[in-house]
Parts: sequence; C-alpha cells; structure tokens
Amino acid sequence: MDMPSQDKEIMEGWLYLIRSNRIGLQYSRKRYFVLEDHVLKSFKAIPASKDEDPVRSAIVDSCIRVTDNGRESVHRKVFFIFTLYNMSNHNDQLKLGASSPEEAARWIHSIQEAALKGGQNVVGCSKNSWQSFRLSGSSRVHHNKPIDWTLCSFTHSDPVTDVIAPSPWTIFGCQNGLRLFKEAKDRDSHGMWDDHPAIMAVGVVDGTSEAIFQTLMSLGPSRSEWDFCFYKGSVVEHLDGHTDIVHKMLYNDWLPWGMKRRDFLLRRYWRREDDGTYVILYHSVFHKKCPRKKGYVRACLKSGGYVISPVNQGKRSVVKHMLAIDWKFWKFYLRTSSARSITIQMLGRVAALRELFRAKQGNCPSSEFSSGELARNIKLHQSEEDGKGDDGKTKEHPSEEVDKVPSELASLVDLDDASDEFFDVPEPLDYEKSENDWSYDFGHEIYSQDVRQPKLSTAAGIVKKLHDLTVQKRGYVDLQEMTREDSILCCYGTTLPKDPTCTMPSSWTAADPSSFLIRGENYLEDQKKVKAKGTLMQMVAADWLRSDKREDDLAGRPGSIVQKYSVQGGPEFFFIINIQVPGSTTYSLALYYMMTTPLEDAPLLESFVKGDDTYRNSRFKLIPYISKGSWIVKQSVGKTACLIGQALEINYFHGKNYLELGVDIGSSTVARGVVSLVLGYLSNLVIEMAFLIQANTAEELPEYLLGTCRLNHLDASKAVLLNS
Repeated sequence: MDMPSQDKEIMEGWLYLIRSNRIGLQYSRKRYFVLEDHVLKSFKAIPASKDEDPVRSAIVDSCIRVTDNGRESVHRKVFFIFTLYNMSNHNDQLKLGASSPEEAARWIHSIQEAALKGGQNVVGCSKNSWQSFRLSGSSRVHHNKPIDWTLCSFTHSDPVTDVIAPSPWTIFGCQNGLRLFKEAKDRDSHGMWDDHPAIMAVGVVDGTSEAIFQTLMSLGPSRSEWDFCFYKGSVVEHLDGHTDIVHKMLYNDWLPWGMKRRDFLLRRYWRREDDGTYVILYHSVFHKKCPRKKGYVRACLKSGGYVISPVNQGKRSVVKHMLAIDWKFWKFYLRTSSARSITIQMLGRVAALRELFRAKQGNCPSSEFSSGELARNIKLHQSEEDGKGDDGKTKEHPSEEVDKVPSELASLVDLDDASDEFFDVPEPLDYEKSENDWSYDFGHEIYSQDVRQPKLSTAAGIVKKLHDLTVQKRGYVDLQEMTREDSILCCYGTTLPKDPTCTMPSSWTAADPSSFLIRGENYLEDQKKVKAKGTLMQMVAADWLRSDKREDDLAGRPGSIVQKYSVQGGPEFFFIINIQVPGSTTYSLALYYMMTTPLEDAPLLESFVKGDDTYRNSRFKLIPYISKGSWIVKQSVGKTACLIGQALEINYFHGKNYLELGVDIGSSTVARGVVSLVLGYLSNLVIEMAFLIQANTAEELPEYLLGTCRLNHLDASKAVLLNS
C-alpha cells in the first residue's frame, strides 16, 4: 500500500552522469535527479511542476546495489562517484558523480533505503529480474519539501561504537589549545613501538567536517596557509577512489639545526562514516616511481592520519591527528626524546588549521583548499575537446536530440542517455565554485582516466619481517608474490587451529560476548543497547585458505565438518561465514558456528535461513574490533556495527543442515581499501568479531549474538593452498 504523498520521502538535487564515449574517454553531464520511494527520475533542469515528465526514470528495487567509488577526476573536475548496478546483470549500471562526499553519501544512503523498500514486494533477484529496471515516464513526482543537504544528517541509530573496550590513549599534556595523548603499549608488542610511540593531538575547529576534509586532502600551494611543515607534494599513483600513493616533501626550517630535510612516500586512504565523520589514514610505502630524492632523508610514517568528527549540528568539528614517525637520524645525533618533540611539533598543525578556519569563519578557506591533486591524463582531455564541435556537441552525434518516449527504453543503462550526452544545462552560480574546485592541486604526473581496480597490496609476509617498521624494501606488492608451498588435500573446518590461550600465532578462539553491545528489549523506545550475555551458536571450526579462484560452498564439499555431521543425521545446524578477499590469489576466512537445538526455537534465525536474499541482506550484521594492533588499523576497521549485505555482495548457499554466506570483499572499493591495509599488518593483529541478525520489531527484540570469534596474529603465508 502506497503512503500518502505528503508522507513520502523525496531526495532530489543535481548530480552528474559519468559516461564513456566510443573511444573510452570519460565525460560528465549535469542532470537533476529525483528519488521518490523506489523510483529514480532524471531531468535536464529543475522540474517546473509536479506534473512534468522526466527524461528518464528507473525502478530501484531489491536487485539494485549501489557502490561507493570514491574520488575520481573526469575532465579536470573531481567528483565523488557512486555506481548503481543490477546484481543479475552487471552490465546494466548507472555511474553518477556528486560535487562533494557528503552529497554522494546521502544519495548512496537514500538509494540503499529505496532498494530495501522496493524489494518488499519482490522475492529475490532472478536472471529475468532486470526487467524491474524498465523505464517508465508515466508516473509523476510529487514535489514535497526536499531533503536539505546542508542541514540534515544521516539518522544513525547505532552509537559511535558497539564494542566495550578500554581507551588505548593516555593524556600527557596540553599545548597551544590541543590535548596531547600517547598510545599505551600492548603487553605482547615485544617493544616494537617503544622507539617511536604513537602521539595524538586533539582540537576543535570551527568548520564543517567536509570542509576540513577537503583542506587536509589538498596538496596544492594553498596548503602553505596552514601547514608550516609542508613544502610541496604530488600524487604518485591513483589506486582507486579511496586510495592513492602520495609524496610529501617537508621544509627544514622548523626542524632542529643541522637536520636534513625529510620527505614521506605514503599510502593514503580515506572514507566517510554515516555520521559525517571523515577518516584519513597514512603509512609509508616504497614505490618504484618515486625513489629517494637527493638532499632528502626519507622518514618512515609507521601509522598516522586524521579523524574529523562533526559536533554542534555539524558547525564545528573535533579533529584528531595521530603520528608515529621514525625520523631516520643517527642515534648519537638525536635522542628519542628529541624525536618525540619533533613529532609533537608537527602535530601542532591542528592548531594552525583551527586558526585558519577561525579566520575564515568556519568555511572552506578557498576553492584552492581541495583534494583535486588526483592524477589526470591531460592528453585524454585534449582528445575529448578535439572531438567536440563549436556548439559543444560531438562530431559523432552532431544534432541528435532526445526523441524517444521514456517507456520505450530498456534498462538503467538507458537512464544514462547517450543521445543527450553533450546537452549542457546552464550552471547555477552555487555550483560554479564546486566545479572549479581542486584545479590547482593536480599532480604533475600523467595517468589514464581508465583506472582499473587495484589488486590487494602489501604482503603480510614481508611486513612480518620488518619488525623495525622501516620503509618496505620491496614496496607495494601483492600477497600472491609470497612463496607458495605445494597445495594439500583440505579437510574443511580444520585448517585453522583453535587456541583458547591466545598465544599461538594463526589460531582462533571465541571472543567474550560481553564486549559487544546489542539492541535491548526496549530499544525502539529508548534507543539503548546492552551488553550481550552469550551467543546462540557455538564456534566449532575455522578455515584459512587461499586459491587462484573464489571458493564457494565450503560446507557442501565432501569431507567437510558439516557433511560429517550431516551423514550422522543429528540435529546440528551450521551457520558459516566465508569472508572472501579477491585478487590473483583469493583468500578465504571461513568461520563455522553450530547449534544443536531446533531452528524453530530461534524464530529470527529461522526467518533469516528461510528468507530470500533481500531479507537476508537487510538483516545480517557484523561488529568488528581490533583489540590489539596499531592505531591506523584500529581506525580503519572501527568498532561500529554494520549491515554487511548493504555494503557487500553476499552469496548464500543453503544445504540440509547449513547456511553459508560468501561475503565478497571485492564488491566494495571501501572494503577493499580497509582489508588491503589490514592484510599488511595482519600478523601483528588480534581481530575480534561478533555476528548477529538485526532485530527491527518489538517481537524480535531483544537481539542476540549468533556467535563471536577472536583471530590471533593470522599469517597469510600459513593459509592452506587448495588444489585447482
């Protein structure tokens, strides 16, 4: 039953269609999009009335998935890209760009919600379900009050953290209005961080988190207005929309007398949280395109970055800046205490940032403060210009206009509308600045716009050898480059040993359920979460595997622990989470949970097992936690519950006595960035996770954990190689 029009939620605003022409060059065209319930409509201009027909429209149903592609440069403009695609036909997709990460995040969130609503009357996706994308121009848009991007934020009912854990930071001083913290050492860190401890400065800046994010990402000349350390920088390689390799050169006038100038070669990763928090993470790497510079000593940033969290309705932000640096000087020249003082001085940039925004009254200081140093292919842009006539239209389509009736179009691909690809809407004044943003900060290198998705990087085996945490000797390498032993016959469910003492490397045990927060009995009224008291299922086994292809349905294979119980005909039911990390070598972490009571005794789990994929994707939740490890990894993973099915593709395999979830990490750019970072530090981490099915109604509350796990210092080289 449709809701009354006055109650319908509408998301509308300007976005950019990102297309590729016949020779593969990307270009953008501005369109006004309206998302009402599960109908997405496109207009060439703001519709004059609610009765105006859209140029194109499409149904957003349960077969739609939206992915966050991050920042990309298209014809000298930087956009925050997201892609809609049909899960049953990946060629049916629509690539859109927003002028800011906040706008992109809001559209992603709204489309995900629309997909869930659109899927309420759809039973899963089939090969023919792409027809739900068929476009129609008959429905009208009721223009109620649109969502104000500048005022509202995501309604995120979950707290900032869903894990109860002690703070790893201890305050040791206050300087220039900044609180200074040091990171406590893990008991079993073996002194790895003693020489170069992590230090963090925390301050409040009178600016929006988005404006601060753009300022921090800039490598252009305007950075000199606040960063007293920075001389110049550039992007060495753009890996994907969330990850790149950057080179930063520092002044030496703020360093101790006689100390040579320093530079950094860093892997930079960023993401935006649902509450408007931005996370920027750095660590040193080696790259063949950027060898050591004459006159510079290359310092090693072991762990570092920023966390920018909005406060006071988003008008102000708490900025946390953390650094753990090996400055690479002779021990007799400067003592460790002196190195620490240099790091503290560098953290003072937060105070300079605060004064900059105070002077600019909380606004993004100028259009130059932007993240547009993304690499671009100037030759490609020139070629695209050459392909246009004097009127701005391509020579391929000199006079073609939109003459199709919308109902005649076939799929979301046609919402992309090639026929009007060079029709320009007059640019509103409000958007002139955003389109000119980042024009000063592009790197000097020339790269193709057709950026392929990167392979997983930073071999855990190599990082393990670098206990001094110096710059990697081989650089940005794939996990598959590690030495392989001969493959062996696998007995699924036995490849990763159990160790309740948590002392054996590459082992597992169950984590303490009381460390995780779940929705309580009255959550719908008080929004409060409570400590979990136990788990519904018992963790009984784990696999740590690698192969040259994706390994699915492990539980259904002969010789698996699941099949052994199935032969016996007992009441046992298994729930398996198979986390798949793709690449030339695909890594699989499979966690096996078992219950001996009837499935009917757990109605929510029974609904999940017997439900369709749409229902499952909207309910399966993970709570991650890095209990031991460096700050950069803890920050990249976080401690907040997430609905995995809304961010990643999950393939479900249902047998007589089991349900297996194949979680494809490669289906998300953001997830690939997090996992590739985690893999680099894997052997030094203790990872804890909890899994549950989200309870949305009073009858389903309180929630309960399906199971937990604790993974101790996994070693990628010890993953069992499967036969092809």
